[in-house]
Amino acid sequence: MRKPADIERLYVDFDSFFASAEQHLQPHLRGRPVGVVPVASEHTGLIAVSREAKAVGIKRGTVVRDARRLCPGIVLVTARHERYVALHREIIRAIETVLPVKAICSIDEMLCALMPSEQADALGLARRVKGAIAREVGTTLSCSVGLGPNELLAKIAAELEKPDGLVTLHPKDLPGPLLSLALTDIPGIAKGNADRLARAGIRDMSALWRMQPKELRRLWGSVEGERLWMGLHGYEVERPETQRRMFGHGRVLPTGWRHLAGAYACARVLLAKAASRMRRGGFSAKTLALWLTDRDSAGWYGEERFLPTADDPSLLASLSRLFGHAERENSAGTRLRSVHVTLQDLVGAGERAEDLFDFTAEAQIKRRQEYLSVLADRLNAHYQGRLLHWGPWAELPGGYAGAKIAFNRIPDAEDF
Repeated sequence: MRKPADIERLYVDFDSFFASAEQHLQPHLRGRPVGVVPVASEHTGLIAVSREAKAVGIKRGTVVRDARRLCPGIVLVTARHERYVALHREIIRAIETVLPVKAICSIDEMLCALMPSEQADALGLARRVKGAIAREVGTTLSCSVGLGPNELLAKIAAELEKPDGLVTLHPKDLPGPLLSLALTDIPGIAKGNADRLARAGIRDMSALWRMQPKELRRLWGSVEGERLWMGLHGYEVERPETQRRMFGHGRVLPTGWRHLAGAYACARVLLAKAASRMRRGGFSAKTLALWLTDRDSAGWYGEERFLPTADDPSLLASLSRLFGHAERENSAGTRLRSVHVTLQDLVGAGERAEDLFDFTAEAQIKRRQEYLSVLADRLNAHYQGRLLHWGPWAELPGGYAGAKIAFNRIPDAEDF
């Protein structure tokens, strides 16, 4: 495994991205405490908090009613994921006026690779990246930039002096700047892993640094422990490409929809969105899973298996059958909290085996349904709305019901 001797990676990490994005998009919010919520509800938690709100003790995850108590003047904005994705694309274009983006790590984190001829001027390039973002996008969206020999150390560097930081972790300086960090400051060490390390007598970065890679692998129970050791010690770590395993959406049910009929109407919308994404990715599914949660128990889970399927009518019929099972197995009046649908056991277009019954009337109907589902996807994408859909389509109250930005997935424009 190669160990770079110089700065080879530049990591861009935006500060309070969703909240800063709203201040960028709505100038009257600048300088004011802002919290972003997934839906318009007093019972949800904040998914992003502006600097002004952080200053009075509000954190990500704070429940709306507690945020109002801590800061009566806080402005709450329902997340507008499509606007954040559009801003993300503007940011990528701005960065690439200076350096190519090697990897998009999340909606607000990007990685650039420095060529040998660029490494001597790494700090200058970092300043140019920050300047390009300010000039091409706007000064409200501040970012922190980290420089390091590999992705992990550059990411850690970007976190060291937030907000609006610029820090270098050079290989020759290691481990010095790392030793003052808490174990949970290191990406990949969550509280559970930190507790596991503590039980093994590893309670600080000095002790972690002295470990051997195989020891960390044993403690982690996987190769990820060894990869973490290699990354911290400045080695270049290449990760295998992951494969798509599922498509799904979930939603906390709005007030007035927390019953089976409301959950079913919501689930139809979520399933249609997940199925459209799946078709665009070139997949079919062999399993549809439904999970309904309530406040008093683990909720209800069911799944239906079938031959590889990608068309909306077949998937919606499967969903209807699952809700029939849920209705029979749940007591009347159960107050539901959320609904989740996932399409699993994916099969790529080139992996679908020919079926002996492909020429039956039923198979021909299914092929036509797939064709019509793809046609509807294209028309909906072209007109940027839900022009065509199968059966009833509920407009969900409480705000945004489109695609969501996940940790490692940025929706395409067609997802909205």
